[in-house]
Amino acid sequence: MLAGTPVILLREGTERAQGVDAQKEIIRAARAVADSIRSTLGPRGSDKMLVDSLGDVVITNDGATILQKMEVQHPAAKMLVEVAKAQDQECGDGTKTSVILVGELLRRAEELMEEKVHPTIITRGYQMAAEKALEVLQSIGRPVGLTDTELLRRIAMTSMISKGVSGYRADLASLAVRAVTEVIDAHDGGLRFDRKNIQIVKRQGGDIPDSEVVEGHIVEQAAVHSDMPKLVTNARIALVEAPIEVKKTEFTSEIRITEVRQVQGFLDEEARMVQTMVDAIVRSGANVIFSEKGIDDVAAEHLARAGVYAVRRAKRTDLELLARATGARLVARPVDLGSDDLGRSGRVEERKIGDDRLTLVTDCPHARAVTLLVRGGSQHVVDEVERSLEDAIRTVGIALEDGRIVTGAGAAAVELASGLREFAVTVGGREQMAVEAFANALEVIPLTLAENAGMDTIDALIELRRLHKAGDVHVGVNVPEGRISRMDDVAVEPLRVDRQAILSATDASVMLLRIDDVVSSRRAAAGAPAPPHPAPSMPGEAYA
Repeated sequence: MLAGTPVILLREGTERAQGVDAQKEIIRAARAVADSIRSTLGPRGSDKMLVDSLGDVVITNDGATILQKMEVQHPAAKMLVEVAKAQDQECGDGTKTSVILVGELLRRAEELMEEKVHPTIITRGYQMAAEKALEVLQSIGRPVGLTDTELLRRIAMTSMISKGVSGYRADLASLAVRAVTEVIDAHDGGLRFDRKNIQIVKRQGGDIPDSEVVEGHIVEQAAVHSDMPKLVTNARIALVEAPIEVKKTEFTSEIRITEVRQVQGFLDEEARMVQTMVDAIVRSGANVIFSEKGIDDVAAEHLARAGVYAVRRAKRTDLELLARATGARLVARPVDLGSDDLGRSGRVEERKIGDDRLTLVTDCPHARAVTLLVRGGSQHVVDEVERSLEDAIRTVGIALEDGRIVTGAGAAAVELASGLREFAVTVGGREQMAVEAFANALEVIPLTLAENAGMDTIDALIELRRLHKAGDVHVGVNVPEGRISRMDDVAVEPLRVDRQAILSATDASVMLLRIDDVVSSRRAAAGAPAPPHPAPSMPGEAYA
């Protein structure tokens, strides 16, 4: 109001929430997302069935997949989806942990705000706590290397223990460890893992234990001609980017033929051009060729007669992975092929897997790329196996890159909480309350594991605190056995997973707690009044 006259700043239909109301609504929305996946944490976690607008069904326990398919609308809820996405991109695991931790940090912050602690003080205390937590985390980490095969298998199994295919996690863990150790490289005194060097090919049929590691590459196409050999040993492989055919012009052209003999001359010239390309391939010594473009029928017939196995329209990624696996060089045109451009493989074969015919390039002497062939009884199963292997591959890779691991099953979280409570005493002021709240929030992980296992959460937490106070940093929630015990030989995870979860959860919580004004404006259709309330993003939640 200005001298009794209202000043209108926002257009009609705009909604605004300020101060405590805005903060509570943001916290409520974020907690709703965290609570929605809390029941999926751990080996006894539940699965979610997600049905999209087209009726496609996804049944999964994977946190990143659940949040991606939920299509939340609330801005605060979307931030938690971004937290999960960042966790998944960085580590491949720990998405549920990071999101659940955000929800618990906000719940503890709400309790402090009800005690008249200002959000600025809470955020400062949270940042101090996160910094100290990372120090404690580094101190409880232990080393892991390429020779620790059994420990690497446990890391892979831990990442899959809550998945729907956990009954096969021992077999799948062996596949993941073998794939990662095949492609990981030495770099600046350490190890570097490139996820792109591992291909996953899914085929429905068979059983999960039928999945295998192919030391080489699988191209999801068969030979272009039925007379081509189905098996080539001692393969010399050419990778060509251009088509093996007479290329059409890129502009409109016209050829005038005035005599019958000119037709034959035109056809002869086309045949000569194709024959020139085929001769160049054969002369280079290649007996297997993959083309990114097309191979016409005439060229395919000539190549078949020469005993060359040819695949057309291979994906660019296939060519790049074949180059890594076989040592071949990509060549722009067939006529430019030389013997130095060829890669080597002990075996190239066409194999029928399921209903499809694929090309397997194996026995590569210096393979820097491998393929995981995933089998399963249904499409839902192979999709879940792929998600599980994806997490296992990433966690094993980052564990070898960093060379540090910690005990899972909530053990690391309880130890961090214990260290933060000792640290809180030295902080003083109201920030001490925020540090203690952060410590309590970390314990939501073992509490949730115990809750999903049907254990008494109070008794479980008391026992965990007692044993960690006595100095046993590896004690966690043994969900399969329903008790508290040492878990360093059962559940282990890369240190980076916990570090990223703490950083992501702290940053998201601090950002949300600093918001005290939410302005929501939705554009209505022409001539239609703005709706008073848009559709809620989740049951019981309103868009702000």
